[in-house]
Amino acid sequence: MERTTVERIDYPGEGLAEEQVPAAPYELVVAWLEAAVERGRSGGDVPEPTAMAVATEGSDGIPNVRTVLLRVVEPEGLGFYCHLDSTKGRELAARPVAALTLTWPAIFRAIRARGRVVELDRDTVTAYFTSRPWGSRISAWTSEQSQPVDARDPLQARYAALAARWPDTGSPDDVPVPPRWGGFRIIPEEVEFWAGRSNRLHDRHVFVRTGPGTLADPAAWRRFRRQP
Repeated sequence: MERTTVERIDYPGEGLAEEQVPAAPYELVVAWLEAAVERGRSGGDVPEPTAMAVATEGSDGIPNVRTVLLRVVEPEGLGFYCHLDSTKGRELAARPVAALTLTWPAIFRAIRARGRVVELDRDTVTAYFTSRPWGSRISAWTSEQSQPVDARDPLQARYAALAARWPDTGSPDDVPVPPRWGGFRIIPEEVEFWAGRSNRLHDRHVFVRTGPGTLADPAAWRRFRRQP
């Protein structure tokens, strides 16, 4: 078997010095996310800056990881939306803990976090659902997320039927919220900021929860540097 040659690249990132790290993680989460969004607009090499890997634990004890879109950025935590009967929805209901990673290779940055999970309330879910494009709202009804399907044709037929049932009127209320569509907020116990540097001597700054409080509350966190 022929061995694949992997090209090695250096990480000439700006790094992250101690004086650049705030007393609580929320400020830096927002700053790095905004920088990634701006890079996506201007440089084009961060096409989906809110893409976030979320890991849960399956009933067999084996982790599951998938990519979702970060849609909740608040001092209380970081969250996303999905079908509650999807694999991740069922796993989070059974064991409400998760880990997440936001990775932006083009700017040599990543954020890791892990902690407990709570389901978002229906008012929050409804407000977000009605902000989605009409086609995305129809798709939320179309897909029984994570369930097997024999082919694409049944999905397209179901989408067409639902689109006829709830045509696009330009109103945010023209498609009702599916009863089993919702979201989750991850409330971190640990947050790590990774900043790439040359020669693999990366910067890793870690916040560990020491008490109650939000991501913006310095009294709730202890900070230290972790070796690369």
